[in-house]
Amino acid sequence: MSAGITTPLPTVSGNDITLRIARQTMMIDGRSSPAIGINGTVPAPLIRLREGQNVRLNVVNDLAEDSSIHWHGLLVPPQFDGVPGVSFPGIKGRSSYLYEFPVRQNGTYWYHSHSGLQEQLGHYGPIVIDPAGEDPVKYDREHVIVLSDHSQISPEGIFRRMKVDPGHFNFQRQTLAGLLAGRDQTQKERFDWGKMRMDPTDVSDATGPAYTYLVNGHGPFDNWTALFTPGQRVRLRVINASAMTTFNVRIPGLRLTIVQADGQNVMPVEVEEFQIGVAETYDAIVTPMEDKAFTLVGEAVDRSGMARATLAPRAGMAAEVPPLRKRPIATMKDMGMGDMSMGGMQGMDMSGGAMRGVDLTAEKNPSAKLASTAMAAGAAAMPGMDHGAMPMDHSGMTADGGAMAGVDHGTMPAQSGSMPGMDHGSMDMGSMDMGSMKMRDFSKAPQVKKGPGVQTISPMPMDRTGEPGQGLEDVGHKVLTYRDLMALERNPDVRAPSRSIDIHLTGNMERFMWSFDGEKMSDVHEPIPFIEGERVRVNLINDSMMGHPIHIHGHFFELVTGHGDRAPRKHTVIVQPGGKVTWDFTADAVGDWAFHCHLLYHMHAGMMRVVSVRPKGEAA
Repeated sequence: MSAGITTPLPTVSGNDITLRIARQTMMIDGRSSPAIGINGTVPAPLIRLREGQNVRLNVVNDLAEDSSIHWHGLLVPPQFDGVPGVSFPGIKGRSSYLYEFPVRQNGTYWYHSHSGLQEQLGHYGPIVIDPAGEDPVKYDREHVIVLSDHSQISPEGIFRRMKVDPGHFNFQRQTLAGLLAGRDQTQKERFDWGKMRMDPTDVSDATGPAYTYLVNGHGPFDNWTALFTPGQRVRLRVINASAMTTFNVRIPGLRLTIVQADGQNVMPVEVEEFQIGVAETYDAIVTPMEDKAFTLVGEAVDRSGMARATLAPRAGMAAEVPPLRKRPIATMKDMGMGDMSMGGMQGMDMSGGAMRGVDLTAEKNPSAKLASTAMAAGAAAMPGMDHGAMPMDHSGMTADGGAMAGVDHGTMPAQSGSMPGMDHGSMDMGSMDMGSMKMRDFSKAPQVKKGPGVQTISPMPMDRTGEPGQGLEDVGHKVLTYRDLMALERNPDVRAPSRSIDIHLTGNMERFMWSFDGEKMSDVHEPIPFIEGERVRVNLINDSMMGHPIHIHGHFFELVTGHGDRAPRKHTVIVQPGGKVTWDFTADAVGDWAFHCHLLYHMHAGMMRVVSVRPKGEAA
């Protein structure tokens, strides 16, 4: 089929492929920028393979430093997974390494460096694997859309700035002018959050002031263009190859039919927008009927900038570029307090005194969904809250530090919302202690190591897989959620898990410290052990106020979202702030595998572990 793009991605294919890593420059919106590319291009060439073939990839490292390539989402032998220090020693400078493996799958994937911070400089590229048989997705033309972020600042410089000042790149903080104009949080809410040393606008770490957001290596003003003929079914293979940016993707005027997630076919679902975390991929079908241009928007989750491209019948056309939308403000749900943000908790006095009336000006911030309930001093009534629908885990509520000790759930009316027994007078958010709801209660996460790297423990983390993503709650149109995804075919392993483990995503946002269970990678020498063939349930619990795209190497997992044997299979999942995600997986690949947050600087700071799948019968 015709590529149909005005600046086509260079493509390599066949059984023998050579990839050469080297430093270069790239032009972004007319400005030269230092980069690391492959075969002279950023992104690296599109690797086009076919399911069932054997491929040999000779990677030549022309850098003066070590490098590597990880084949993200591909099921390969561990020695070819490409993670230095875990599965192979890396590729020394001025040397080469031969990757050789069978292609066991089809779909949209990508590849990138797993050495240092090279990925930030452009060391990434797309992979498309055509199915051995007939493709269940019908389309007339396709385009690969690689979203990324690029900076004139060196990656080491970005990391140093965030360690010194974690909010260094946050130019969207609340201001006095905003307070006087009635925008964002009320004065009281700002004081309360300030006592907790938490910034509700801290949605991303490295943002628009540091980055230009790219589509296939082109900036917003470059107007990268993908061509179509009116009436064609156009397949867009969208890859988030950025270092730190979650994108909200939409094409104003066109509906998107999602047909694939992380390379796995799903039952078609029609949406107008989707949130794509770092390292995720989504394939969407669009059918433009009009002879006009459309703008493809990849808006950064904190609304500090956007990647922009054009879908048009002819080169040189452009459509209106929508303005950046209002940036999101974190809520108490993002703090791990469940759905209490919906029930008037936003207006309570957190200074240690009795609960006072809610400031009704909170209604001026619809993006945060602030409720406008009036509460008398010391009263516990929460009118209108349907506790029957509240997704609370009451099993974890204990009197010695549980989420809401003292609440008599047996007498709690379904509609009145009264909460007898809660001592509102002892709510002290300044010390991160809402009475019995503590913000740093390690009894709720006994495996988490205490230390300065753990700022908070979510008191009531909730499953947020049915939500569209931070900042997309009130956009007024259909946004994809994880619960919308259903596998096109029955899952290959539908056994019930034999055991379950909890993994806490921990951090200190004020010190830019990131870890799993309170321990960074360099401090943990023991891997997370699994036995070959066992079926395990993994609960990821986000104790921070920032979303994390979590990726496991060498495996796919099935999200537990209520779809049984049609659960969506993925290799990466966003765990929303204060939320939790549950997935089941089969440890079917013997070896050592990386497991990490795919926000590059979070991984670099220590949010990474090794997963070890051991053969059956071994004493180890």
